[in-house]
Amino acid sequence: MFDRHFAVWPEGLPHQLKLPETSLYSNLEISALRYPDENAIIYYDAPITYRELKQQVDALAGELQHLGVEKGDRVMLFMQNAPQFIIGYYAILRANAIVVPINPMNRSAELEHYLQDTQASVCICSQEVFPHIEPLIGHERLRHVIVAAYSDYIHPQTDLDLPAEVAAPAQPLTTAGTIAWGDALGAGHQPGELLVGPDDLAVFPYSSGTTGAPKGCMHTHRSVMATCVHGAAWRSGGGREGVTLSTLPYFHVTGMQGAMNGPIFVGSCIVLMTRWDRRTAAKLIERYKVTSWTNIVTMAIDLLSDPDVESF
Repeated sequence: MFDRHFAVWPEGLPHQLKLPETSLYSNLEISALRYPDENAIIYYDAPITYRELKQQVDALAGELQHLGVEKGDRVMLFMQNAPQFIIGYYAILRANAIVVPINPMNRSAELEHYLQDTQASVCICSQEVFPHIEPLIGHERLRHVIVAAYSDYIHPQTDLDLPAEVAAPAQPLTTAGTIAWGDALGAGHQPGELLVGPDDLAVFPYSSGTTGAPKGCMHTHRSVMATCVHGAAWRSGGGREGVTLSTLPYFHVTGMQGAMNGPIFVGSCIVLMTRWDRRTAAKLIERYKVTSWTNIVTMAIDLLSDPDVESF
């Protein structure tokens, strides 16, 4: 085996890691059992504990199954970073289905491709992108769209600057086949037995389509778990006591793994932003004592270019 890299291997990190023989949903379930009253998410000052997160995930999973979602079905997840993305992601897994995360910059013509490719019957989306999926209800197999407003999860006393789509109040829904987020969670449906394991399909993130139509990358619970577990060990970030600033989009694997699945695996806290803003990020880093931040270089340069950065 090639082992020359071990000469410069970081001290204290193992050379091998054994993966759990469980589903990704089990990571949330275990963290909720271990740390029920600890914060899983802080969203513009609004906290959500692991107990609350699991309760909402299970409630939405029950609604998905009530709508006819079965094991192996694909469910589209079409929104920016928000608590509803995390809840939707794990609810789809809890319903024994497969997450299809969609870039929120996509429009109706592109969404048609994803619907044809996945044959999804349900989409979970946010209200600012809903107009792009609305005309496709009834197209292919799509029959139901659950629509969320980010503002439902905003702390009323926050002093942080909110993006327009985050501050926007929930709008009424009149289109047949649409279900408001609150109604979906409040319907009282409990999910059935968890049937998926490490070798079942979990998530289909799509390529950008630079050489043709975007292609779904088929990942099992085991393959997603591998990156999640290895990343948590490699980056550390404080383990259970760590606090992760989440600014990269969750529809992409870097944000999905480094700032969502990884922290949930270790039971730590996610400080979540929907849109990048360097001053808000600096305030959140200071306010919640952030220990880990998965970012891209342009974000780091932007943050450090703030003339007031040294005041934080």
